[in-house]
Amino acid sequence: MASYAAHGFGLYRVARRDTGVPIGICGLLRRATLPDVDIGFAFLPAHRGQGFALETAKATLQFARDTLGLERIVAIVSPENAASIRLLLKLGMVQEGMVRLSDDGDAVCLFASPRAV
Repeated sequence: MASYAAHGFGLYRVARRDTGVPIGICGLLRRATLPDVDIGFAFLPAHRGQGFALETAKATLQFARDTLGLERIVAIVSPENAASIRLLLKLGMVQEGMVRLSDDGDAVCLFASPRAV
């Protein structure tokens, strides 16, 4: 709730349209350790690999651009998370390098959306 109050966005519950059953989360985060707003998502194991993450991530990016006016969105992902990396690539994001969110944290891949032209 603090993120919504401070930034006007946060993580959203994702539910199936047909049943209303919650299946995951997707949304936007503002982390002090990243240069831009980042997109985050997580889905329950039974609902992975069915296109739900791609659908909700696309809608979230469109909301970020069209409604919030954000030109650039980033994403972080563990290097071994091949499924999430594939999803970020499908969204048109490109890997810019590796970052650490804290001095003692593991390095994660930093992806970014191309800036709007």
